[in-house]
Amino acid sequence: MMRYFKQSGCAVCVIALICLMLSPFAVEAAEKSIKIALTADAVHVDPQQGNELTSNIMFNHFYDTLVRRTADLSFVPGLAESWELKDDLTWVFKLRKGVKFHNGDELQASDVLFSIERCKNQLMSNLVRYIAEAKALDNYTVQIKTPKPYAVLHMDLSEFHILNEEYVKKVGDEQLNLKPMGTGPYKLVEWVKEDHMTLAAFEDYYLGSPKIKKVTFRPITNPATRTAALLTGEVDVIQDLAVRDADRIKANDKFNLITRPSLLNLVLALDYREKSPTINLPLNPMKDIRVRQAIARAIDVDTIGKVIMNGLATPSDQYVPSSHIGYVDGLNFRQEYPFDLEKAKALMKEAGYEKGFTMALDATNNRYVNDQDIAQALAGMLAKIGITVNLNLMPKSNFFGYIRVPSNKSSFIMSGWDTPSGDAGGMYNSMMYSRNKKKGYGQANRGAYASEEFDAWIDKADATPRVEERDKFLQEATKIAVRDIVLIPIHYEQDLYATRKNVDLKPRVDKFIWTFELDMK
Repeated sequence: MMRYFKQSGCAVCVIALICLMLSPFAVEAAEKSIKIALTADAVHVDPQQGNELTSNIMFNHFYDTLVRRTADLSFVPGLAESWELKDDLTWVFKLRKGVKFHNGDELQASDVLFSIERCKNQLMSNLVRYIAEAKALDNYTVQIKTPKPYAVLHMDLSEFHILNEEYVKKVGDEQLNLKPMGTGPYKLVEWVKEDHMTLAAFEDYYLGSPKIKKVTFRPITNPATRTAALLTGEVDVIQDLAVRDADRIKANDKFNLITRPSLLNLVLALDYREKSPTINLPLNPMKDIRVRQAIARAIDVDTIGKVIMNGLATPSDQYVPSSHIGYVDGLNFRQEYPFDLEKAKALMKEAGYEKGFTMALDATNNRYVNDQDIAQALAGMLAKIGITVNLNLMPKSNFFGYIRVPSNKSSFIMSGWDTPSGDAGGMYNSMMYSRNKKKGYGQANRGAYASEEFDAWIDKADATPRVEERDKFLQEATKIAVRDIVLIPIHYEQDLYATRKNVDLKPRVDKFIWTFELDMK
C-alpha cells in the first residue's frame, strides 16, 4: 500500500522517485565512469598492425598478453600463470584456466598458436621474430622454441596480445581493426573516429571486475583545448598537460598535477642512402660523418629543454635510459658531440658543404610534447650552419604512414621511441639493424643505416640465453651507434598528467593509461 507523504509533495512525486530508484539508470548513475583526454585518436586497434602510443593504450584495454608488464616495468604472470626455460631453446608457458574472451569463449592454447602464426604476416611481425616453432602440449600449455638462445623472450611477449582464433576468422582483418574482441578488462561500445571511443567494463575479466565501469577516451590534439576541457569539467584526466599550464594546474586545489620521467626518447633519424629524396644534390651529404657530426653539434638541446619544454624534459645521453640492458656507463652523446656552432661550421666546410644544402624535416604537430615548436627550433639552429630545413609537419594520423619503411620521401625525421621492455635490443633491431637482411629486423630503420659491425653485435645479443652476455653485446652496439650517429637523441619527455581531485591515477613508467588500475573517490 502506497503511503502519502505530505511533506514530500504529491503521491505522483513519491511514485516517480521510487520508480527512479528501481530503474536500471539509477544503478548506472551509481557506477563509476571516467572521461580521459588523449593527445590523439588510436591509429588502429588491431594489436598486430603497429606500435604507437595511443593505439597501444587501447590494445591493453581490449586484449591481454602472456606476460604482464606492471606499472614499474616488472614482468609478472598474465594469461600465462607461469613459464619455464626448459633448455637454451625451449620455453613452456602454462595458461590460466577459465580466462574468458568478451564473447564468452575460453582462452585455449590454440588461440595463442593462431596469434603467433597470424603475426608472422602482419606489420608487427617483429614481435614473433624469435619464435621458430610453437605447439600446444595440451589445451593450456604452449611450448615455444627459439631459433637461437634468446634471454628475454618473456619480456618481449609482454607486448604480444592474444587474439581469439574463431572471432578473427569470422570477422576478418578489416573488421577486427574496427571491432576488437579479446580477454581485456574493457569491451568496445562505440568508436567515432577523431571524436570519442567509449568502453564498458568486462565483468568476467580474469583479474576481477574493473572498478570504473564506463570509460570515454577523447582525442584532443590541441594542448590548450585539453587543459580547458579539464577546467570546465568535460574530462576527468588529461594526458600530456601542456608544460606552460603546469603551474596553473598545480595552484588549483580542484586538480592534481602528476609528473614522472618518461621512457620516450625524442630522436632524429638521418638518411644514410647515397641519394636522399629531399636533397637536390648528386650525393647525400649525410653520408659524410663530418656532416652528421656538424648537425649533432649545431643542436642546442639545453635551450630546447629550457625555453620550449619549460625545464620539463631530460636531455638523453644515449638511446635508452641507464636502467636498461644495453646502456653504457660513462658514454654520453652530448659529451661526444657538444653544442659548438663554430666547430659545426668548420666540419661543414671540411666536408665541402660550406654553403650548406636544403632538406626537409618530417615531424608531427600533435604527437610529442611541443613537437611543432621543437621542429621549428631545429630548423633555426641548423640554418646557422647553412642547412635550410623545410618543415613537413603533419598530424600523427598521417605521419606514421608517411614515414613507414621503406619510404622514398624522407631525408630527416623527428620521432619518438620508447623501450618499455627494459632492453635496448628491441629498439636497435627495429631502428638500426640493416633493412631486408633478416625477417622482422630493420622495420623502422628510417634512415637506411647499414653496418655489418653493428648487426654482428645484435646477432650475438640475440643468440645468448644469458642476460649478462646480452647486456655486454648490446653495449658494444650502443657504442657503434653513437660513433656513427645513427640517430641524434634529443630528450626524454616528462610525462605530465592532470586530473580532477577525485581521480586516483598513479602514472606508469611506460606511459600507458590502463583504466583497470585507476579508481575514483
